[in-house]
Amino acid sequence: MFVLGIDPGLTRTGYGIIEASGSAETAIAAGVIRTRPDRPVGERFVELARDLRSVVDEYRPSAAAIEQVFVNNNRHTAISVARASGIVLLILSEYGLETAEYTPSAVKMALTGSGVADKQQMQRVVAMRLGLPAAPKPADAADALAVALCHLQHRTLQTRIS
Repeated sequence: MFVLGIDPGLTRTGYGIIEASGSAETAIAAGVIRTRPDRPVGERFVELARDLRSVVDEYRPSAAAIEQVFVNNNRHTAISVARASGIVLLILSEYGLETAEYTPSAVKMALTGSGVADKQQMQRVVAMRLGLPAAPKPADAADALAVALCHLQHRTLQTRIS
């Protein structure tokens, strides 16, 4: 099973693909889709959608997970992330992918046992669980892998409960 994790953003959208086979989890790909801030917003939406479709076409995930928008003091950033999230959810739905959404604190809790873990701790756990020498760079790619790991963990628990 391939799971696509997404850390949405209009300037940078992180993605990570994890293959789960039994209890083994393997990072297949991680990267960032970038759009140019100096371009009109509509063009950036088109670019994000096109590039995300390319990722889905290449890896053919069977499920996806996205980090929910975190509303902080910077409303401009929150609105930008919300717009990108909408584009991502639309593309994932077009492909018929089962898609789950997780809050940042739920991702942190699933991976570290603490909903307030810092970024360095999260990156260390991602690298450790996936057997990587270091967390992928930039941080958006590592965050996307964390979202995918969170989804796999939740699916495993749901399967055991059912």
